[in-house]
Amino acid sequence: MVNPPIYDFAAYDFWLKPYGLLRVGGRLEPNAEVVLFDYMDRLAPDVPDPRSDSYGRGRYPEQRLAKPDALREIPRYWRRFGRSRDVFRQLLHEREPFDAVLIQTTLTYWYPGIAEVIEDIRSVCASVPIVLGGVYATLCSNHAASLGADLVIHADHLSPLWDLLGIAEPSDAPPFWQGYSRLDCGVMTLTKGCPFSCSYCASDLLCGRFKARLLKDCIRDLDHLLSLGVQDIAFYDDALLYQSERGLLPFLQHVIDHKIQIRFHTPNALHGRFLTAELARLMVRGGFRTFYLGYESRSEQWQQATGGKVKTEEIAAAVEHLRSAGVSPQNIIAFQIIGHPDSDIQQMEDSMRFAHNMGIRLMLADFSPIPGTPDGERCRRWIDMAEPLNHNKTAFPIRLFGNDTVNRFKDLCRELNSSIG
Repeated sequence: MVNPPIYDFAAYDFWLKPYGLLRVGGRLEPNAEVVLFDYMDRLAPDVPDPRSDSYGRGRYPEQRLAKPDALREIPRYWRRFGRSRDVFRQLLHEREPFDAVLIQTTLTYWYPGIAEVIEDIRSVCASVPIVLGGVYATLCSNHAASLGADLVIHADHLSPLWDLLGIAEPSDAPPFWQGYSRLDCGVMTLTKGCPFSCSYCASDLLCGRFKARLLKDCIRDLDHLLSLGVQDIAFYDDALLYQSERGLLPFLQHVIDHKIQIRFHTPNALHGRFLTAELARLMVRGGFRTFYLGYESRSEQWQQATGGKVKTEEIAAAVEHLRSAGVSPQNIIAFQIIGHPDSDIQQMEDSMRFAHNMGIRLMLADFSPIPGTPDGERCRRWIDMAEPLNHNKTAFPIRLFGNDTVNRFKDLCRELNSSIG
């Protein structure tokens, strides 16, 4: 199993793990000898001088490269992030033959890393079946197939994989976290899918309808991470707070009742609409440390046009609940999209200053045109969507606004955040 390197203008380990691949690996492990090579494992023995912040995040090894032609005009440095290519090639020579190679895909425009991995596999194991799964494989399946894989999995429809491997569908199991030599942080989910259909988001295409996981399975996954010494866990749920009585609340009660000491984080953003005073209090008691809120814009017109996920007053109430529960302003962060096609009604600067006036930090989330989403499809007027490199989140806001405007907004974000105590 391989999690490829990243080719991009910027990348940072924001609790980034190949969760889908690891879940498949956990199911396969009783039936096969599973070998994991995660290019983005900063704590691997071959990575020099790994450093993490107090919550397990950190910088990746990197090297500067020439920009691809599709992004030639973007005034940023192009880099390859991740472990050495030679280390992977050595593993292939030492451990082959393999019955199959499973490759995780994530952002559509990170496909150059996948192409690198396939090239190296073919150079050593020419005939081994290669399987791609994940976000890029689902959203850009034809492009993914052109890279030379033998099977491209769509969403979580895994039957073709079991058929290729010649096994019956295996039972659910904890993710294959034991594949790491050292593990300080992990990820998990309590739910699947999202009740909203925001025009810029691909959750519907990737995950389908909202569903809470069984509590016993969530506790099993938590116990597995705890047994490996994990100190920080990030939730990858798209709607962690929705119907919390079915998911988050019973899970929190288990953590509190068993006096489990762990730090939880919410990088996928929380829906402020569902964050009550009682839920905020229990989340703090249960170990939640960072609270990312999906804010995007204070413009009611923009919010309604993109799906009506949240209202400004709901965000303000959520912040008040968190502050009252004792959360530090440094650990409450509002996401705001930059570079959206409807930026003319988004009230960017006004929205940024409103978040700042609530006494919390702001994080600008660069807009990426996602194929198959309403907002992504609208971007065909500006870019060639058939080339996934054009989906790059650094590139699109610059193409829409211009470099000077993007820099002005990011400078303002840093200025506002610097005054939050």
